[in-house]
Amino acid sequence: MMSAKHRDHRRCASLVGQPDGARNECFTAHYEQLFGLAHAAAGSGGENDGGNRHRHQCTGRRLTSGSRADPVTIAKPRGLSENGRMIDIERILPLGRELEAAGADYVLGTVVAVEGASYRKPGALMLLAPDGRRAGTVSGGCLEAQVASRAWWLTANGPCVQRYSTAEEDGERPYGSGCGGVVSLLLERRATASPLLAALQQAFDRRAPLAVATIVEGGQIGRRALAGLEGDPAEGIQAGGDPLQELAEQALASRKSIEKEILAGGIDGRVWVDFRPARPGLWIFGAGDDAQPLLHLAKELGWFVSVADGRSHLATRERFPLADEVRVLPIGELPAIQSGSKSASQPVSQPASQPVGSASPLGNLLLQDAAAVMSHSFELDARVLAALLALDAPPAYIGVLGTQRRTRELLAEAAHLLSLPADPASAAAAQVERWLAQLHSPMGLDLGAESPETIAFSVLAEIQKTLAGATALPLREVRGGMPAIFSS
Repeated sequence: MMSAKHRDHRRCASLVGQPDGARNECFTAHYEQLFGLAHAAAGSGGENDGGNRHRHQCTGRRLTSGSRADPVTIAKPRGLSENGRMIDIERILPLGRELEAAGADYVLGTVVAVEGASYRKPGALMLLAPDGRRAGTVSGGCLEAQVASRAWWLTANGPCVQRYSTAEEDGERPYGSGCGGVVSLLLERRATASPLLAALQQAFDRRAPLAVATIVEGGQIGRRALAGLEGDPAEGIQAGGDPLQELAEQALASRKSIEKEILAGGIDGRVWVDFRPARPGLWIFGAGDDAQPLLHLAKELGWFVSVADGRSHLATRERFPLADEVRVLPIGELPAIQSGSKSASQPVSQPASQPVGSASPLGNLLLQDAAAVMSHSFELDARVLAALLALDAPPAYIGVLGTQRRTRELLAEAAHLLSLPADPASAAAAQVERWLAQLHSPMGLDLGAESPETIAFSVLAEIQKTLAGATALPLREVRGGMPAIFSS
């Protein structure tokens, strides 16, 4: 095995004339030291296979490519939440806006296929700035340095798809990453990436689902069509009436990503359609101190977060500066539904682009959202619960802080507020039990939580489990049967 020998990227002939970020040796040096990637080499393939001809001056190793693979099945969202990609978007968009405003070029990397094990799945994004900054990730840390060091010259002549292996060439086991899979990345410059970032920004702000069909093979790599946004398509995005647009609309309708070979409409190659669910939201009903760690954790996941309370001295922007919306609830009007009219609940502050959801004094809740009822006020909790249960399309998760005994009492009061028949009494009691079975009460997973921070962690864990349709079981049970790393 050859040891890594650090040298200046400026001595690489292929990087001459490229921005400083393309030859910034600190990326490779840092990651080789941090992860022990003394032999870090990224595979590449396809028509623009510059990596196979370039001996990397930092590692002293020749970059290799894996064999071309058959079409792979794109990993599908398991449920309504794709938190990892939401975090990418929330970090990438601000950097993208900054670079666009400065007129600077950049490279956008998108995971378009995965073979074997991989830390990130199709749809993961990474944005590279010419000064060496980057936002987002395409792996667990084993590929970012290699991608950053080569992306600029690989995209000098236009978009390309490159294959990167996280397996060690000289041994049977993965080296450094522990993954051992192959990741295919679409790399592109500002010319083709800018319309995509603009569409992602619109979908993020509107909390709308988006389907993006992209050609990832052949002579038109990077050509796109999208579905899910109102109005004219962004500049550089294909309009309707062609196979790309039809695939985008199909993915939006089915809420699933698609990969397909197309031999029509001037397209001769593989198309990948990335379905991106709407940005999930967490609606915290209760502005006590225990709502603050819940807000912080949800923002770390890239979620839209609204904090609401009937007590105006608690529901303030000063107490919840990170919230997307702080709302003072009209307690006396709950659980009234105000269809087709402006809500009597006036938000203290809100995003410029409002989502379309259920018309309620509670706010514009979407199907993929979660609601946490935790005001510690019996009257307010009962009225909020009644308003939530009266929605035509309630959020996917409704959790109530406190014991089931208290929640039963809250639901009984909610039934009274909704004017449900009290006679016979058994019918009302049966309705309360049906509601209770649908709610998460007490909300949270059993993680031994006692402090506000650990309770917030257990609540967010249960919400993630519910939105993603996951089991919350240990991964060793869900993905058991893996071969032993060491054998006698």
